[in-house]
Amino acid sequence: MSSPKNPVKAILGPTNTGKTHLAVERLCAHSSGVMGFPLRLLAREIYDRVVAIKGPKEVALITGEERIEPVGARWYLCTAESMPVEREFSFAALDEAQLGADPERGHIFTDRMLHVRGRDETMILGSESLRPMIRKLVPDAEIVSRPRFSTLSYAGTKKLSRLPPRSAIVAFSVEQVYAAAELLRRLRGGAAVVMGALSPRTRNAQVAMFQSGEVDYLVATDAIGMGLNLDVHHIAFAGLSKFDGNRTRRLSVAEMAQIAGRAGRHQRDGTFGTLAGQGSEMDPEEVRAIEEHHFPDLDWMYWRESRPRFDNLATLIEDLEAKPSGPPLRTAPEAVDLAVLKRLADMDEVRRMLGGPKSVARLWEVASLPDFRQMGAEHHSRFVANLWQYLGTGAVLPHQYVAGEISRLDTIQGDIATLSARISAVRTWTYIANRADWVADPAAMAERTRALEEKLSDALHNALRQRFVDRRTSMLLRKGAKDSDLLPVDVDDDNQVFVDGEHIGELDGFTFRVDPAARVGERKLLLAAAERHLAAYLKEKAKALVMAENEEFALEKDNDGRPALFWNGALLGHLAKGRTLMQPLFKPARAVAGLEGDALRAIADRAEAWIQVQLAKNMGGLMALNQLASDAATDGIVRALAARLADSGGIAGRHFLADTLQALPKEARGAARKAGIVFGALDVYHHAILKPAATRWRAALFAAVNETPMPNLPPESAVHLKEWDFASVADCRNAGYRKIGSEYVRIDLAERVIKKAHEARGQNTQFAMDMAFATSLGLSEDGLNALMRDAGFKQVEPKADEAVTENAEATPEETDVEAGAETVEMSEPQPTAEPATTEAIKLTHWRWVGIRNTKPQRLRTEKPKAPGKTKSERKPVAKPAAPQRKAEPAAPSALALQLAALKDKLGG
Repeated sequence: MSSPKNPVKAILGPTNTGKTHLAVERLCAHSSGVMGFPLRLLAREIYDRVVAIKGPKEVALITGEERIEPVGARWYLCTAESMPVEREFSFAALDEAQLGADPERGHIFTDRMLHVRGRDETMILGSESLRPMIRKLVPDAEIVSRPRFSTLSYAGTKKLSRLPPRSAIVAFSVEQVYAAAELLRRLRGGAAVVMGALSPRTRNAQVAMFQSGEVDYLVATDAIGMGLNLDVHHIAFAGLSKFDGNRTRRLSVAEMAQIAGRAGRHQRDGTFGTLAGQGSEMDPEEVRAIEEHHFPDLDWMYWRESRPRFDNLATLIEDLEAKPSGPPLRTAPEAVDLAVLKRLADMDEVRRMLGGPKSVARLWEVASLPDFRQMGAEHHSRFVANLWQYLGTGAVLPHQYVAGEISRLDTIQGDIATLSARISAVRTWTYIANRADWVADPAAMAERTRALEEKLSDALHNALRQRFVDRRTSMLLRKGAKDSDLLPVDVDDDNQVFVDGEHIGELDGFTFRVDPAARVGERKLLLAAAERHLAAYLKEKAKALVMAENEEFALEKDNDGRPALFWNGALLGHLAKGRTLMQPLFKPARAVAGLEGDALRAIADRAEAWIQVQLAKNMGGLMALNQLASDAATDGIVRALAARLADSGGIAGRHFLADTLQALPKEARGAARKAGIVFGALDVYHHAILKPAATRWRAALFAAVNETPMPNLPPESAVHLKEWDFASVADCRNAGYRKIGSEYVRIDLAERVIKKAHEARGQNTQFAMDMAFATSLGLSEDGLNALMRDAGFKQVEPKADEAVTENAEATPEETDVEAGAETVEMSEPQPTAEPATTEAIKLTHWRWVGIRNTKPQRLRTEKPKAPGKTKSERKPVAKPAAPQRKAEPAAPSALALQLAALKDKLGG
């Protein structure tokens, strides 16, 4: 009973009324105090708060699984079951006293409300529904009602995807918790998870993620309703039914209100509602009761004898099953500890170890070991019986036995369920280690189990975070925040992009590539984040490109084979068709084109400048041909030849230039040679156009003009190819090769072979020749014969001179063979030193038959044959004289048209 000296004050009201805060203030105002809570997590939260005020040496924490009790501690924070009721304190308080109506633990809260008193002050905290019980059980108590600081209103039913940030989803099974958290991970980047079974360390780590804003959603069991102070704006019920240990039932209005009241904090209003698609909705009466804080009064509370007699086992059980004196108290349902005790009483090996009252009291202590693993009375009683075989003798548990059981749990492998079960088992051994008369070295064992629980708790937190939190998505979804654009952007040496420490993808030059591990639904989000956060970085990169050296750029094929410009291996853009072959356009790549105006213009100008520098450096032959074609002082036919050769990329077959070559006077060839033009037997080319760099650029320029992929070019040192996959004759010529049968030979070296043949022939028709140079190129016998045949030679047996055949229409003078007269700076086979003992030179014999006529074919019109007569029957008929008529002007030739066009271009 209370008295003026130690008054009892009942502080009643809904959640968010500051009841707990007031009690903590009163606790700290006294010289000593104790406070009981419904949850270990809540006790730990208040313990940390009081430690910050009083210091760790003055404050104790006692729960079933945790015991921090410094010598001389004066303020105790405990679970209701662990309150040191035998000690005297200046102040005492009990939180959530309405839990006296709970079937499983109600008798504990009823006992503490009836018997725990402070020497100077006592406070009982609870909901308004507790008022009748206070009036009946503690009639002298002062009842103080505290209104809620903020408004709580119903927000209706919402889909999970429509929940506002800072929402808490309350579920009533582990399966529901995991399902909601998994869905929130996919939709909103993740959620923190809070359950009563979590260790304080895991719970605090999860809550810290939510409180810090790393995640905007929290999924919890109904443990959230027991005073946990969280920054929650909205509570969403995933269901309105729970399993209470005996059956599945609908939540009472008071339970709904206890949970819904977690929304809102201090002066900020909160909302509550249900999740759509869960088949549960609140009745209007329930909504009204929660909003107005009107709940049915408690009519009774559970009671069980808290001070049973230990004369013998039967007396102990009889007292624990005794009925209360009458209303408003009811006999508590059989709890797990009593169920375990009854099963132990049926075991002969347990009864044989019982002696006097002390052993009975000790058995009750062992039977009261909480079932942290939630295994049920039957299984839990067998575990307790195993402990009793040691503790029943009055001794302690063997050190080796306890250490072995703890070591068996010391592994962080496994999924969330496995880690949770392992932590529950460790909590059992933590409880045992905190009993000084149960283990040999309680301090050491308690420290070991505490360290193991922290280790497993960290592993569980990481597992929960890995499964239910996508920090990258959560962070990127903060785009509505004022400082979202200020998040730090880092690009490491491997071009990996991080925003606020989270990897979002890779930067290839100016092209952002999404992290390949990202889910389909994340891709648009990551692309948008890159566009928003990389803009400033890309501007700086554009400035660096403008200042880059020419050596940092390169002409290569892109993935589609198109000619492209790269900077330090990153794609900048492509070559596109321009006005002429030597005036390609630069077309920026998509990522570069997406830059803002100034940066884009700067990159385009730098790329075009580099292209012009490279053309001047590597395509000097084509530039010389263009200059020759534009030189008004040069012979017109030479200019036409240069123009046609330039349009062909600096290489053309003689058959292609046949009409121009026939019209070219021999005396004009000097100007052409002086400009670098080489007149070969089979090809005409500029001597500088066969260099490797020129070959690569020529292939790129033609690919840009024709809008085709760049061909694969042979190795730069290759002079002969047995086989190569040229797509066309043009690709073969642009690469600097001539097809000889089924082989390919570099054009200048093929002309060198032909020149040596003419040097060996001299003025003879048939001659012998050493083909060592040709074979050094790698030409096969068939390839050599094909080359010589194309050049107008036929292999023969060594005989006397024969006359030239009728189809030899071209003479050496007419073909103007000068291949090799001008040097080409390319690799060619080097003659090897002759050995000391030389073999006889093997000669092959050839006959000059002349190159086939390369004049363009003309169509001939033939008269139809006379019917019925053979060739022998037809007689020659004198042709009648053609009538005299004015001759019509002949159509201009291709050469004439080219000269006219060139003349017009140069202004006459």
